[in-house]
Amino acid sequence: MTQRGQWIFVLGIVGVLIGGLVVGMMLTPALAPLGVQSPAPAFEARDVRTGDVIRLADYDDEVLLVNIWATWCGPCEQEMPAIQHLQDSLGPHGFRVVAVSVDNATEDVLAWVEERGFTFTVLHDPSGRIERDYQTTGVPESFVLDRDRIIVKKVIGAIEWDHPTQVAQIERLLGGNDAETDESD
Repeated sequence: MTQRGQWIFVLGIVGVLIGGLVVGMMLTPALAPLGVQSPAPAFEARDVRTGDVIRLADYDDEVLLVNIWATWCGPCEQEMPAIQHLQDSLGPHGFRVVAVSVDNATEDVLAWVEERGFTFTVLHDPSGRIERDYQTTGVPESFVLDRDRIIVKKVIGAIEWDHPTQVAQIERLLGGNDAETDESD
């Protein structure tokens, strides 16, 4: 094969690859980034205490803190007492914490939660599907959802959930004023 023939062959291969990429992009729906003002993706996971399959749709008319975490995550453990305090103080007013573990074994998650005395809802998703659907970059990652299941706050990393700023924002959502949104703290 001549040098010119080799170049034609290489350009042909590159053309086929580019054409395949273009066709693939046209046939694949665009993946919109998930963030504040986005509808929360539906999810389902197993309750570590009851074994029941729980879905996002099961939480009617509640403001939610969806916390994606793992037992091996130090920052997750650090923020959990504040999350418990937030649930204790605002739970009676229509607020619910839904902590979704992405650990491998349900028994480990249940033992970890019981050892620490956490009483908020703890679900388990060993498939990690919630991480893909919520486009997380690690754990912990949390999402505050209003009553219409719109994400009004997205937090990457651990924060003091019982800090007056966090409490005030959730209280506004519980009172029906969800005008203020925040990407992170």
